[in-house]
Amino acid sequence: MLQAIEWILLGAASITAVVLGISRHRPARIGPWLLLAAAVASLAIGDVFYALDRMAVADVSYLSMFGFVVLALLQLTRVGAILMNRTRLIDLSALACATLLVIWVFVIGDSGQFGNISAADVIGGVLLVGVAVRLIVAAWFNWSAVLLGVGALGMLASDILYPLAPGSVTEAGYIVLYLAWGGAALHPSMARLTSPTPAQPPPWQGRWAALLGLSVATPPLVLLIEAVSGQVRDGVVIALAGGLTLVLTFTRLADSVTQTSQALTRERALREASAVLVAATDDASVDEAVRAAVAQLLPPHEVKRVVFATDDRQLTLEALPAAPTGPRARSWWLDEKTASSDDATLVCPLWLEPLAVARPNGGALVLSGRKDMLTATRDALEVLAGQAALALDRISLVEAVGRRDSDLYLRAVIRNTADVMLVIDEDQQIRYASPALRELLGVEELPPFATLHDLVHPDDRGQVRRALRDQGDGVVYCALQRPDERQVLVEATYRDLREDRLVQGYVVTMRDVTRSHDPVEQVPHLEHVDELPAWVNRRSAQHKFRY
Repeated sequence: MLQAIEWILLGAASITAVVLGISRHRPARIGPWLLLAAAVASLAIGDVFYALDRMAVADVSYLSMFGFVVLALLQLTRVGAILMNRTRLIDLSALACATLLVIWVFVIGDSGQFGNISAADVIGGVLLVGVAVRLIVAAWFNWSAVLLGVGALGMLASDILYPLAPGSVTEAGYIVLYLAWGGAALHPSMARLTSPTPAQPPPWQGRWAALLGLSVATPPLVLLIEAVSGQVRDGVVIALAGGLTLVLTFTRLADSVTQTSQALTRERALREASAVLVAATDDASVDEAVRAAVAQLLPPHEVKRVVFATDDRQLTLEALPAAPTGPRARSWWLDEKTASSDDATLVCPLWLEPLAVARPNGGALVLSGRKDMLTATRDALEVLAGQAALALDRISLVEAVGRRDSDLYLRAVIRNTADVMLVIDEDQQIRYASPALRELLGVEELPPFATLHDLVHPDDRGQVRRALRDQGDGVVYCALQRPDERQVLVEATYRDLREDRLVQGYVVTMRDVTRSHDPVEQVPHLEHVDELPAWVNRRSAQHKFRY
């Protein structure tokens, strides 16, 4: 009775440790750990009934424990640390099942015992250790995986040693299992076992396909051998082994079909997006194409937010991790602290370093949703962001070339005209000026990065700034400042073409009105004298009070 209480306490402590580990570390998927807790509970129930000498119930509990453990380990490999090697794990499991069937039928026989050792317990323990070792190799240097393997080794050792010499020492392996599996759930590395990783299916290899085919063919061959020999003695074992190998084979095929279907879906979505992006003529078309492609790559209910920011390079630079020695990352998680949570935010930059001059503002494609879904399609999202960046760069370069050609055309048309024409940006920086402006100011070249503000007389800068600040077209009279301190009165007609795709600025045409003796006579009649340049008003006042 005391021994039964001991197993109850150990089982309860181990289950409590698993529950605490789930609540504290919050793994991406709790299913495998709940199955592991169910396996511990089944083992504890079996140990209690074994201590009470209820062997039938104990055997059922032990078999249930193996089932829960296998399901838990398979769940860990579904979207976890060894997703990329799940196919090899299935192939090895099927081969091990077929090998153990041959050993059971032709070595162990009807007794089901190696002397006093239960063959079923040993075979189950060997399978459990094999899967645990595979998990340890895939999730290298993960303490939770190591503790799971230590627990499996402890159980296997006790299954072998306890029947030979029953006692507290030989049953210590079961205690190790309870403690190790509870510790595996409590260790922080348990979250990484279910953290999604990009799928990287191994290349097709004929020998693995041959091993899988041999594993599937082994149960029928063993059944045929027993039938030819005269009596089928192990029909139940053969049926169980055959069913298990078939389940593993169908799982393998289902994985292959699923991966192929997902790859075709991603390829079709990227191909359609590429066709649309090639024909896109503005940022809005690129945005629409990217969102349509994201809707095809990811289920709509799995994506909480999609941000297509084409003018926020600072956002991506702030989120960018420390620059490595190699090429810059194509995507990254916005907050690494959420690595073990269900939801995450993926940032894919929208700039390409060789063409960064085309769009200095950069931008990013930001997606928020389930991390396992974002991880599975991360490569495709990176390709989509690269295609979008190319489309945006192409649009920017086409617009730049169009503006250059427009400026060249403008220069060719007005090169010999006496009118002064300027193209200025919104900040009044002169982007182009006709040769007549240099003649008007008496200079050979304009200063680098000159602005209209620099050319206008200080008394008139305020009214010019107010005129350009107002929306629309208009006329303003102002005086230009020459290097020799002389002033030139001009009539400036300006047009607001900032929304024009090719111009993107103001077009200003100036006419010199200082050619006559008195510039006041050349200025058209104005309703308000304040509209005249300041120096003209002063000169007009001098005329009035000359006599």
